[in-house]
Amino acid sequence: MQITLAHDDNSEIVDTLIAGVREFNTAHMGPETSQPLSVVAHDASGQLIAGVAGRTIYDNFLINVLWVDEQQRGSGIGKQLMQCAETEAKNRGCTMAQVDTLSFQAPQFYQKLGFEIIGTVPGTDKSPERYFLLKKY
Repeated sequence: MQITLAHDDNSEIVDTLIAGVREFNTAHMGPETSQPLSVVAHDASGQLIAGVAGRTIYDNFLINVLWVDEQQRGSGIGKQLMQCAETEAKNRGCTMAQVDTLSFQAPQFYQKLGFEIIGTVPGTDKSPERYFLLKKY
């Protein structure tokens, strides 16, 4: 056996690792039903101004990112995007949504949408507190 440190973002290695996890999961949970789920908004000129992206897998909606252009924040567009994404997740059979966010980002936003904080990672000198949130449907 030889252990080495990978210094780059080798997608082939990552893909092999993910395939191994998927094989293990399938043995315990059945075939994976993972699908990407993204909802985006563009302005009149076609410029991307907001979006939410994640995956539905088994009965979970895993939210990877939600972004709203600074000039659009507070307009309700983030809420609209989330409602649309959650409706699609429910249509795919999801019974819950999960997200993590930093303390200065959006924990209150998600809580207003019905998410509950289910865990935290304490902040450090170089990183703010991280919140893990869950919403059951």
